[in-house]
Amino acid sequence: MKPEVLQQLATEFGSPLYVYDAEKIAFQYNRLQNAFSKVERFKVHYAVKALSNVSVLKYLKSLGSGLDTVSLQEVQLGLHAGVAPNDIIYTPNGVSMEEIEEVAQLGVQINIDNLSILEQFGTKHPNIPVCIRINPHVMAGGNANISVGHIDSKFGISIHQLPHILRIIENTKMHINGIHMHTGSDILDVEVFLYAAEILFETAKNFTALDFIDFGSGFKVPYKKGDIETNVEEFGRKLTKRFLTFEKEYGRPLTLAFEPGKFLVSEAGYFLAKVNVVKQTTSTVFAGIDSGFNHLIRPMLYGSQHHIENISNPKGKERYYSVVGYICETDTFASNRRITEIHEGDILCFRNAGAYCFSMASNYNSRLKPAEVLWKDGKGHLIRERETFDDILKNQVMIEV
Repeated sequence: MKPEVLQQLATEFGSPLYVYDAEKIAFQYNRLQNAFSKVERFKVHYAVKALSNVSVLKYLKSLGSGLDTVSLQEVQLGLHAGVAPNDIIYTPNGVSMEEIEEVAQLGVQINIDNLSILEQFGTKHPNIPVCIRINPHVMAGGNANISVGHIDSKFGISIHQLPHILRIIENTKMHINGIHMHTGSDILDVEVFLYAAEILFETAKNFTALDFIDFGSGFKVPYKKGDIETNVEEFGRKLTKRFLTFEKEYGRPLTLAFEPGKFLVSEAGYFLAKVNVVKQTTSTVFAGIDSGFNHLIRPMLYGSQHHIENISNPKGKERYYSVVGYICETDTFASNRRITEIHEGDILCFRNAGAYCFSMASNYNSRLKPAEVLWKDGKGHLIRERETFDDILKNQVMIEV
């Protein structure tokens, strides 16, 4: 989006502000669809945890996407947005049996990653189709916190525990209709992903009535100029060829599914914040903004980099700044970053703010969460109102003391 449009939205809706470009979301969705165009049964389930605003979910539904959910509440959000239950897959981790059963009653596809829960669910509900999440023991991902397919991960059932899985299925006579994996996020090496996929194909041979194979996601997106990203087109060609061969060998039509989150919405997102103060110290020039890690925690949590530009002075002379927030802890968004000259009152724009940004926001320091806007058809649509102090108090109960 153009700096002048973002500046206009900051003026209209205030700051801090999240803005999402619907056109970019559609571009990424179509890019993935085109990469697997030769697969007759191809399905995208958008990972709700990346950005869970109901208007975004409704928009993705209009593109043809289903949803990948990890909680009862995400399932409920999807249903509220009008997504059909059979277009939603539910992949929890460490939740109660009661929650899984509640979701199952909604008609959503259940995906289980725990031997104990698999046996309990199969014993009580043998006729409800279940997908199994396999841990292929492949280390992939750009950060230890987002690499979830390695041997020490809490996610998935170990590939080495396949005999246990098969014994549970034999004993319960439960119906397994899908098999799933997710190795991690920010995967750079297509060959590593294909290696993990090969493990999943071998595993699938042990199940005779599968309807789909779900390869998770984890595609790397660029975070700065010249940054590398997953070559989705190359990956699509290679996996399509292997999948079609396996489908013939399997002797039954199969759906190839993915669960992209960051890939679909990260680059579509912009976070706008106003500069409250420019502070010169003995060694650093700080640009302090009207936000903090209560609104955007990724740089502090993952060490992720978000390109920052001064949209109030896009053609100014570049200087070095450390961009920091107003939280009463160290919340540094960028250290010694080259940004066009900053003045108090300027609006800074953080790129790649669509995924795991607002969805991880909090009220730390009793600060209010920002508004969200969807830029669609040349207009900014408010899709979440800015919080007020009443929202902070809403569920608090004051007792007599």
